[in-house]
Amino acid sequence: MTASADTDHSNARRGSVPVALRPRAPRDLSRLGLPHNFLVELTGKLLFLRGRLRLMEMAEAVRLPPSLCAEVLRFMRSERYVEASLQGATEADAEYKLTDAGRERAVEALERCQYAGPAPVTLSEYQAMVRAQSMSHLLLDAASVRKAFEGLVIARDTVDQMGAAMNSGRAILLYGPAGSGKTFLAEHLVSLLPGIIAVPHAILVGGEVIQVFDPLVHTPVAEAGGEAGGETPMVRSDIDERWVPCHRPVVITGGELTLSMLDLQFDAGTRYYQAPPHLKANGGLFIVDDLGRQLVSPRELMNRWIVPLDRRRDYLSLHNGFKFIVPFDMTVVFSTNLRPDQLADEAFLRRFGYKMFLGPTDRESYRRIFKDTCEELQVHFDEAAFEWLLTERHQKEGRALLACFPRDLVGRVRDFSLYESTPAELSPQTLARAWSTYFVAPGDARWTSVAESLSEPSR
Repeated sequence: MTASADTDHSNARRGSVPVALRPRAPRDLSRLGLPHNFLVELTGKLLFLRGRLRLMEMAEAVRLPPSLCAEVLRFMRSERYVEASLQGATEADAEYKLTDAGRERAVEALERCQYAGPAPVTLSEYQAMVRAQSMSHLLLDAASVRKAFEGLVIARDTVDQMGAAMNSGRAILLYGPAGSGKTFLAEHLVSLLPGIIAVPHAILVGGEVIQVFDPLVHTPVAEAGGEAGGETPMVRSDIDERWVPCHRPVVITGGELTLSMLDLQFDAGTRYYQAPPHLKANGGLFIVDDLGRQLVSPRELMNRWIVPLDRRRDYLSLHNGFKFIVPFDMTVVFSTNLRPDQLADEAFLRRFGYKMFLGPTDRESYRRIFKDTCEELQVHFDEAAFEWLLTERHQKEGRALLACFPRDLVGRVRDFSLYESTPAELSPQTLARAWSTYFVAPGDARWTSVAESLSEPSR
């Protein structure tokens, strides 16, 4: 039984949260796809760490149907790994605890791997699920894209280019001066991603656990009859609770990105793996901000992703050398302040599907951003003060009208008004003070005078 065969994704594109988003729960252990010994040791580790558990508590911990948990516990009782104290008329009322033999095996299992959470899914199930909810199934139209960017001060041409680029499924390069809104635009692309995807808590590969679900990346969606993330008061027996329904993810990395971060992260203490960031981004967006500022060169970074970007799959390795294939199903967005020719040659740049320049705004757009920011930060907008800023500061100092300036300048006006308990409003005086604490002018007279005094011989 595969994820694609047992999952109804007909409503996912429309953004609803169907209960059938996740696969149906397996009815017996043989169809679960996990080694029997793994399930026995997972159950033993949970009992060792928690002491005593009832059947429903165990089912909630491993996110499996109670009937399957009962089957594992019956086996463990027959092997004298657990014992049960009946406190009612049914098996569900029994409270289970480890025997001495069970505790010994649980300790050995914890020494090999300390993972004691929801049961993982198999690699083949994960691959099938990513294919079923692939980004390639999404088709954006002009009306929906323009609506998603409604209210934002972004040129129509830019919006339409982003929509076409998202439909292409290819990598996108956003380039332009710092502060032109590249990161803001990239992050806002999440509003173009409709539908809900299913994310596994973990996957099992070669007997090793790889944790995939990350609450810092994946935002669970509440389902009918439950809470966000599937944290229901009782495990459902009809759906596979090992999958968490989530909004499509957005993963953002910056100058800290290294090649080693794109590999599986093995924790020597817990003895299991964390998925790399691009694996967590499957079904969503992966944004590489400040391309060219990483410790590795853009060419090295792109060489690492030549195969994933072209073939939509990646190769990962366990610490024992076992190599396997994982899906690479996401839109990758690169953002840089450098000129494209500073990143690589023309032949190499062709690997970016779409290349889009974001530069300074025009005068009217700059005014709209300024006015919207004033309204948001509750600072009174004054047209005369705004014109003074354009003439006396931007024009005289040759500063381009970049989209980041209004929020930074208006924020400083508000900061000073809160500090001095004065009305928050634009004026030549408040803007001049904000400007002087924001920009470092070349040839600053204050610094020059200090430098000259330091160079004078002491008397």
